[in-house]
Amino acid sequence: METNIFFKDTFEYNWHCNQELLELFEKEQQNIPEKSIQLLNHLINAHQIWISRILEQKASVGVWEIQSLEELKNHNTANFNQSMAILKTMDLGMKINYSNSKGISFSNSAQDILFHVINHSTYHRAQITSDLKTNNIDPLNSDYIFYKRE
Repeated sequence: METNIFFKDTFEYNWHCNQELLELFEKEQQNIPEKSIQLLNHLINAHQIWISRILEQKASVGVWEIQSLEELKNHNTANFNQSMAILKTMDLGMKINYSNSKGISFSNSAQDILFHVINHSTYHRAQITSDLKTNNIDPLNSDYIFYKRE
């Protein structure tokens, strides 16, 4: 599978799962544990921060900043759209120089960063699933294979 097609599929999956979680959070708003709220904000904010690094822009959110569900929905969609634009316009082998939140400089390919965004989101959605189960809320099944089944 061509790299860009793979990333297009995975970013569609990522957007879809995040939107489903946001809908679940709206439905169960009074019952959602604080940890899950923090993790969902973090994974959407981190995606936005990585896009800013790729595009050499200043991030507009903090990595652990808490936003409203409506803001998160908007950021999730903006993250998806910007990820698609990066896939269409950028050489994924291009080295991206950036600094982390502590000011330490690093360099990675755009492809490595995009793969990290997907992995990072999946990791935190699994934590959210565990937290929701612990708090007696039926979690979202966000396994990629279930998303892709016909």
